[in-house]
Amino acid sequence: MGQYSSTHCGGGPKHRHRTPLTNHQSITSNNSDFFSLINSDEDESTVPSVFENRDYTDDLPDECLALIFQCLSSGDRKKCSLVCSRWLLVEGQSRHRLALNAKVEILPHVPAIFSRFDSVTKLALRCDRKSVSLNDEALTLISLRCSSLIRLKLRGCRDVTDVGMAAFARNCKSLKKFSCGSCMFGAKGMNALLDNCSSLEELSVKRLRGINDGFAADPIGPGAAASSLKSICLKELYNGQCFAPLIIGSKNLKTLKLLRCLGDWDRLFETIGSSENHVAEIHLERLQVSDAGLNAISNCPKLEILHLVKTPECTDAGVVAVARKCKLLRKLHIDGWRTNRIGDDGLVAIAENSSNLKELVLIGLNPTSTSLLAIASNCQKLERLALCGSDTIGDPEVSCIATKCMALKKLCIKGCEVTDEGIESFAWGCPNLVKIKVKKCKHVTGDVADWLRARRRSLAVNLDGGEVDIEPVDGSASEGGALEEAAEFQHTATALPVIRAADIPSTSNVGRSAAAKPWFGLFGGRGLVACTLRRWSNGNGDSSESL
Repeated sequence: MGQYSSTHCGGGPKHRHRTPLTNHQSITSNNSDFFSLINSDEDESTVPSVFENRDYTDDLPDECLALIFQCLSSGDRKKCSLVCSRWLLVEGQSRHRLALNAKVEILPHVPAIFSRFDSVTKLALRCDRKSVSLNDEALTLISLRCSSLIRLKLRGCRDVTDVGMAAFARNCKSLKKFSCGSCMFGAKGMNALLDNCSSLEELSVKRLRGINDGFAADPIGPGAAASSLKSICLKELYNGQCFAPLIIGSKNLKTLKLLRCLGDWDRLFETIGSSENHVAEIHLERLQVSDAGLNAISNCPKLEILHLVKTPECTDAGVVAVARKCKLLRKLHIDGWRTNRIGDDGLVAIAENSSNLKELVLIGLNPTSTSLLAIASNCQKLERLALCGSDTIGDPEVSCIATKCMALKKLCIKGCEVTDEGIESFAWGCPNLVKIKVKKCKHVTGDVADWLRARRRSLAVNLDGGEVDIEPVDGSASEGGALEEAAEFQHTATALPVIRAADIPSTSNVGRSAAAKPWFGLFGGRGLVACTLRRWSNGNGDSSESL
């Protein structure tokens, strides 16, 4: 399955046979056609008969044709598949990623779909909220036809139950990445997946309705994936605490993201921190976690990336504990939600202990020149900096950054008390700066942007100083951000094929489900900062990426 040889298969077109010519006839004919082509003034588009009816792709092995198809967009691939039966066959056999509109009507077409696309290893099944999704029978049939799947993404498949998940897990034991959102199966289905898929590395769960039964939900353990699981993302779960055994039991866990999940999470982090762990990245967003949890997180000596987004119970004390013990910190995002519970003390501790810091995002905090001077002086590797929604950041603080941050390459300032004078300091400061964004700073005019561009032509300046700040600064980057798309085929979104409904049920451009709207009454909108954070996080940390 999935192999294609250089010889043509079944119904593919063969070389067209012609009556062979003698040497004399061939030379004469070729010369005649050649000179007639050169000397023809009547029709320059005339093609000699020797070139007519010649399909040069016949000389290409199937492997080369497949490589060409892989360089095309999904739409172009579909068009190529209509050229001839050989192209149809090769295109289907060389496609490894597939997205389908997972309505219940797809069931009778599953054999035909996966007979053509018999090499699929990455599958996305999406169903909009107004339609009836595929059921256990369809998912089981798909798993039988795609036993080599390594990635599966389920969205809105509300008719898939624990029974269907268990059957799928038994048939697709090579799965490495699993993501689900707005599904209805529960703890039994999730446990079946973890018990059978011993190679599972990434797990992302969002709005899993089947575990919303209060404290009656069964605990979810690591099962056979205890040693392989490296990344866990939980989003908008009412009873996410039932995943605690899974998180604690994943001995090689490196990335943990808990976003807008109810419950007290301090005890979980205390358990993680009490034993040896390999956690290098933690995202906490709108979560009930306090300084006790941050103290426990400080016992993760390999921690490199920490996001604290709108966790109002966290204070300077918790940030200081993390800074003093987590010496490898490279990226730090803090959204203080304008509570003023994290300030100079925590930031000075970061400056004194995080010499490897390359990316710093401060939102809704009010740091003074004391902490900013410490950061600018001690964090000599700092390349990306965002200062947003602060009442205390003005021209002196910005001038300090321009003077001290020699390695800085990308800077974002939003909603701060900065004027033209402060922005002018970047005409000479930060010699490595390649991009600066200034948004919603009411004292900054457009003139300074033109002035700055004239003096530093290599610097990209993005400014909208004339806008009025009518929406709150929001640092939430989880929606479509670092983890969900990393774990859920983020690089494949534009390449996934769509089979038109005229042929078989297929993916359509269905908009986001209304279920993606605010759920707990806690979730806000997304603005410039969210886009900036998503771009940074989706990258590999290299400074060459756009801010």
